[in-house]
Amino acid sequence: MSNEKPVKEKKPGFAGSLLVILFLCVAMFVQIFVIHQDWVTHITLLFAIVVAIIVAMISGFTWDEVQDGILYGCQIAMLPMLILMMVGVLVASWIPAGTIPTLIYYGLKILSPSIFLLTVCFVCCIASLATGSSWTTGATFGVAFMGIGLGLGIPEAMTAGAVISGAIFGDKMSPLSDSTNLAAGVAEADLFDHIKSMIYTTGPAILISLVIYGIIGARFGSGTIDTAQVDSILNGLKENYYISPITLIPAIVVIVLAVKRVGGLAVMVIASLLGMAFAMIFQGYSIGDMMNYMNYGFTSETGIAAVDSLLSRGGLQSMMWTISLGFIALSLGGVLEKTRMLEVLLDKISALVNNVKGLIVTHILSSIVVNLFSASQYMAIIIPGRMLVPAYKKLRILPQVCSRTCEDSATVTSPLVPWGLCGVYFTGVLGVATTDYLPYVYLAFLSPIISIIYGLTGKFIFKEGEIPSVRTYHDDEKEALAGK
Repeated sequence: MSNEKPVKEKKPGFAGSLLVILFLCVAMFVQIFVIHQDWVTHITLLFAIVVAIIVAMISGFTWDEVQDGILYGCQIAMLPMLILMMVGVLVASWIPAGTIPTLIYYGLKILSPSIFLLTVCFVCCIASLATGSSWTTGATFGVAFMGIGLGLGIPEAMTAGAVISGAIFGDKMSPLSDSTNLAAGVAEADLFDHIKSMIYTTGPAILISLVIYGIIGARFGSGTIDTAQVDSILNGLKENYYISPITLIPAIVVIVLAVKRVGGLAVMVIASLLGMAFAMIFQGYSIGDMMNYMNYGFTSETGIAAVDSLLSRGGLQSMMWTISLGFIALSLGGVLEKTRMLEVLLDKISALVNNVKGLIVTHILSSIVVNLFSASQYMAIIIPGRMLVPAYKKLRILPQVCSRTCEDSATVTSPLVPWGLCGVYFTGVLGVATTDYLPYVYLAFLSPIISIIYGLTGKFIFKEGEIPSVRTYHDDEKEALAGK
């Protein structure tokens, strides 16, 4: 018999784990509301990482283990940040190519301000559903709609909110979406059972959102349009850029490649190179000009303030503030996950999940909390989802309810976290601060509210035997007993 003593499992205490979260909350509050430094979130997060490291090392973790957590967070951030770099390059190539000017030009000619917000949300719903990517939708249609909205006199925050609501609809509902597949996998649900289940929460949420956009957009009637400004923008675009349906080819290529499930990074590179080629062919720019624009951003010099404001943007370097924030935020998330601090905090709520009401509410709130402190919707899907699967099994609730709740909480709220991956992405791409567009992303609020209402009332909380054609958590056990 071995005389070796079992190795004590490393795990921080609840008080230490809570201290890190409280420090981050207080530090963020002081930064924003006391010293009024909205743009130094990087340093606040660095302070929080230091506190997390101290707590982890007091709890028995070595520096190498803590460093592994930091590198784990950076690894998660690597691909999204590379895509974000290429988004800056893409925007800076599509403007001189005429792609974005053409989208804005035709949008100003066709769209009415009174239905603009509703149209923006609806079009972004279709685009994100087709591509499965909220990021691709935001970087293409979103950028164009921001320009159109500015020309029509629509507040930028409202336009951004409508873009993001539509974009995250597809990120939830499309079978091509990574978060949709991830949530189904985490909850052990069939992908299409998962999507069907989301119709009950996301369906009403998007319909209500469209109605709200229609109502608030109605006040921007034809009487509020500055027609002189719109005419000035149209003339400025037509005189200085190549306006033609031909220049929309890069945007069409992006949609086709995304539907065919080509990787997001590859799509952005291909689209950027197409934009560069179109700019050189139709606008006469040299390769040196384009390399400069793609790195530092394009500067419009038409002499028309509205046009120059619309089209002076993009460039790889313009994304570096956002990219550095993403790496730092994900580093903190990696430390919190790998040193098990998030797990310790979630363990404390296990007593709340013994009934349907407590389970659904706890799942949604814990996913939002993980989103806030890990800066990653993926962690917010995986950690609470995997920890609460046994509770769903115990209550004999079908797995697609668990997967649906993952998305109703983690996926939709991720763009609302200023330091989260989605938050920094949409701020960087659309040029609107997260705190400004947050009140107008109606889908992000309605989905969790509707999900909580279902949990409290028991409506549409499907249990085993209620839908006999779908897979349950116990099918594997049945198959094993049957010798399959």
